[in-house]
Amino acid sequence: MKNEAFNPFEMAQSQFDKIADTLELNEATKDLLRINLREYHVSIPVRMDDGSTKIFRGFRIQHNDALGPAKGGVRFHPMETIDTVRALAMWMTWKCAVVDIPLGGSTGGVICDPHNLSSHEQELICRGWVRQLARNMGPLNDVPAPDVMTNSQHMLWMLDEYETIYGKKYPGFITGKPVGMGGSLGRTEATGYGLIFTVREALKELNIPPGDTTASVQGFGNVAQHAIELYQQIWGKVVCVSCWDQKDQVSYSFRKMDGVNIEILKGITDRFGGIDKDKASELGYEVLPGDAWIEQEVDILIPAAMENQITKDNVGKISKKVKLIAEGANGPTTPDADNIIKERGIFLIPDMLGNAGGVTCSYFEQVQSNMNYFWDKDEVLGKLDLKMTSAFASVNKLAKEKKLYMRDAAYVIAVGRVAQACKDRGWV
Repeated sequence: MKNEAFNPFEMAQSQFDKIADTLELNEATKDLLRINLREYHVSIPVRMDDGSTKIFRGFRIQHNDALGPAKGGVRFHPMETIDTVRALAMWMTWKCAVVDIPLGGSTGGVICDPHNLSSHEQELICRGWVRQLARNMGPLNDVPAPDVMTNSQHMLWMLDEYETIYGKKYPGFITGKPVGMGGSLGRTEATGYGLIFTVREALKELNIPPGDTTASVQGFGNVAQHAIELYQQIWGKVVCVSCWDQKDQVSYSFRKMDGVNIEILKGITDRFGGIDKDKASELGYEVLPGDAWIEQEVDILIPAAMENQITKDNVGKISKKVKLIAEGANGPTTPDADNIIKERGIFLIPDMLGNAGGVTCSYFEQVQSNMNYFWDKDEVLGKLDLKMTSAFASVNKLAKEKKLYMRDAAYVIAVGRVAQACKDRGWV
C-alpha cells in the first residue's frame, strides 16, 4: 500500500515550510518548529510464549509542547518507521492547535505485528514500552492514546504499568482507556463522528443536502466504521469501502451500489478492520481491487486508512463527480496530488481538521480523568460537535477571506497559534 520512496516526515516538513514562508516566520521559529523537540528510541526485550527472547524497537517523539502537554497515539505496526512517527508528531501539534485545545503534539510506536502476537506477548510489549519511557511521559507532560492496531486494552496495560512504577493512581496518564476504567464515553466514535461533523458543515457550504450524496471510503477500522455510521444517519449512502486483507496480504474494495450495510459488514470483519471477502461476495458485494475505492462515481471520497494513499499516480482516477474529499487518515494525500485536487476545485477537508475529533475527545477524557468526574455520552459528543463545527468555521472563513486552499488555511491557523505560543514563552 505504500511507496517505499515516500518519506512522510519530509512531506510534513514541506507542508510546514510553505506555511512558514506565508506567515513570514523568523529563522529561529522555523528551525524550532520544523524538527522535534525530543526523540526517544528504545529497545524492548520480551520473553515470548515459546521461551525465546525477542527485542522490539520502539519510539516516542515529542514535536512541540508550547501550547500544553504533548498528546499523541501509540502505533503497533510491522512497517513502522521513525520518519512516520516524526511526521505524525508534527501533525498532532497542528491538529491540537487548529481545534484550539491546550495540547502539543507527540506520537509513539513499536515495530511489531499484533496479528502474529499472543495477547500475553502484546501485554509485555505494552509494559516494556512504558518502562522504557515512564520518566519522559505523564499527565502533565505527554499523554499517549490508541492509534493503528492498538486499543483500550493496550492502554489499560500501559496505565497499570505506569501506576505500578510510581505507586500512585494517574488515570490522566493515558487516554482511550476502557470506559469502566476511566475512559470517556464517546471516545470510540470520536474520530469518525468528528470527521462527519465537518463533512456536514462542508456540504452546507456547498449547498448539497447530505441525503443527495454518495461516498466511497478507504479503510474499515474504527475511524471508517464510525464515519460511515454517522454519515448514514444523516442520510448519506456509502457504496464502496476498502480494507487490508491480512490473510492474502493485499487490499480489496467492496462495492454495493444500493449502499453498504455497516452492521452486516462489521459482522464479517476481524478486529483489525479486515472484511472477509468470501462472505462479502456471498452477501452480494462486488469484490474489487484495493485501489478501486478512489475510482468510484461518488460525491465524497473519504480516505480513512493510512498515509500516502492519494498520489500523483492515482489522483487522475478520481471521478469528475467528486465534490468533496474528507481526510480521515493522517497524511493520506501527497503534495503533488494535493496540487491537482486544488486545481480541480474539489473541496478538501484536510486531515489536521477532519480527523481531529479523536484528539479532541482524548482531551475531554484527559480533563475528566484529572478531575475524577465524568460526563455522559450526549454531553461528550455535544462538546465534540461544537469544537469541530467551530474549527471548521474558522478554517473555512480564513480560506474564503484570503482565497486559500482549505489545507493552507488550516495550517496558517495552526502554525500561527503554535509560533505565537513559542514567542510568548520567550523560546524564539
